[in-house]
Amino acid sequence: MPTSLVARERGTMMCVSDQWWFCLKHMRVEPEKGCPNKDRLGPYDTQEAAANALQTASERNKAWAEQDKDWDE
Repeated sequence: MPTSLVARERGTMMCVSDQWWFCLKHMRVEPEKGCPNKDRLGPYDTQEAAANALQTASERNKAWAEQDKDWDE
């Protein structure tokens, strides 16, 4: 199970998480504690991967469409 911890750094809260999501409602990366999963893509292992979620989904959709086209032939 992923773990999260919250630490204080220079007066701000910082969340450290093993998993990240991209929120489709707010169009931003979120840690484990965030919006309901029905509104998010993920989980991803890094914040960077979550930030690229829409690009990743687009690339996968194109690849699947190509596979479907090959299957239909």
